[in-house]
Amino acid sequence: VQLQASGGGLVQAGGSLRLSCAASGRTFSGMGWFRQAPGKEREFVATITWIIRTSSTYYGDSVKGRFTISRDNAKNTLYLQMNSLKPEDTAVYFCAARSKFCSGYECSSTPYDYWGQGTQVTVSS
Repeated sequence: VQLQASGGGLVQAGGSLRLSCAASGRTFSGMGWFRQAPGKEREFVATITWIIRTSSTYYGDSVKGRFTISRDNAKNTLYLQMNSLKPEDTAVYFCAARSKFCSGYECSSTPYDYWGQGTQVTVSS
């Protein structure tokens, strides 16, 4: 299994970035994005869970309304569209995949089996 995250960079506050995570190797019940700022614990950002012919999403409170998680099934790629970025969004962002099904809030603490290498996002004020 390989997860390859990309799309990070430097952006001014109020700007946008889109992160991508190319997945290969197997199928999963869901995928998610996490972030870790210097000196801080890893923080849950967003997750998407496959449910038959649709999907369910859940977001951390700090990004709700500003970030959107999505997946292109044909490309087997996960995305995180980040709008209205703030300096406090500065962190290394990681994509992850899980075998276990979860729903809503429980997905923020459900174990993820595979992790990508991380991509740096820096938001300047």
